[in-house]
Amino acid sequence: MSVFFIILHVLVCLALIMIVLLQTGKGASMGAAFGSGASQTVFGSQGAGGFLSKITAAAAIIFMLTSLSLSYISDRQIGGGSVMEEVTVPAQEQPAAPTPQPAPETSSPAVPDMPKEQAQPIQPGQGDKP
Repeated sequence: MSVFFIILHVLVCLALIMIVLLQTGKGASMGAAFGSGASQTVFGSQGAGGFLSKITAAAAIIFMLTSLSLSYISDRQIGGGSVMEEVTVPAQEQPAAPTPQPAPETSSPAVPDMPKEQAQPIQPGQGDKP
């Protein structure tokens, strides 16, 4: 079954490449000046835009479906395991707990001491009013 999907996937991939290469670019109107304007009549008077865009969309959908199918089939054939199941993780050593060190004695920031005669106690509710 997987051989069928692989062959279909490769054929759709090649078809998708050819379809995209057949489409005209944005500057294709310049080609009419050099004699390639008559080639657009093969697909009708409107050109190949609508037809090729629909074929491109169909080929892209088939390409995605075959990609998903191949992924599912290969997962089932292998056994559905993960490559990470066989990996052994070495045990990590726990770092020793740091020994507490006494905090360095520092004085309060450089705030000048206020003389006691200037210091006035703040009554509750007074700090909010000017």
